[in-house]
Amino acid sequence: MYRVLIAEDQTLVLGALAALLRLEPDLDVVGTASNGKDALALCQQLTPDIVLTDVEMPQMTGLELAAQLSERGLPCKVMILTTFARSGYLRRALSAGVRGYLLKDAPADTLAAAIRQVAAGGRAIAPELALESWNAGHDPLSDRERQVLRLAGEGKTSSEIARMVHLSDGTVRNYLSEAISKLNAGNRIEAYRMAREAGWL
Repeated sequence: MYRVLIAEDQTLVLGALAALLRLEPDLDVVGTASNGKDALALCQQLTPDIVLTDVEMPQMTGLELAAQLSERGLPCKVMILTTFARSGYLRRALSAGVRGYLLKDAPADTLAAAIRQVAAGGRAIAPELALESWNAGHDPLSDRERQVLRLAGEGKTSSEIARMVHLSDGTVRNYLSEAISKLNAGNRIEAYRMAREAGWL
């Protein structure tokens, strides 16, 4: 039996995924979480074989969850299941140690087969994403630039961002300015939109 934990912030999707996977004789859904922070706590408690997670979730994204699991040396393998067919997300996911990346419109039997493949030590990447990633441009943003740009795109001021990430106002403005420059954007909102569309946030 492969033990699976599902992290998904949309309640209906979470319930449907759990119900579908429980129909498989060799997959055991041992837990569910509606945000990345709760998923991390459950992973430490339950040590599942597979963590099936969305990219965008409250409190901690699926990519941040994958990075945290890797940093803490937890043995569970991470698979992304998302609506975002963006090569930037795939590249960041692979850098974070993610072993599978599928789109939510994949058939249920494809998902189950991918979970088995990843649990057995392989990879499972949606073919159309793998091809797009090969042809896509490089993500120019640093982790800090990505962090402050995401918060700026959510409407936070430089002062609010500084308090949230424990940096000075000037340092936050420098990171934003660098991100804007790297993306050849006119301002922080345009930079946020460009980076989001590329899948870099």
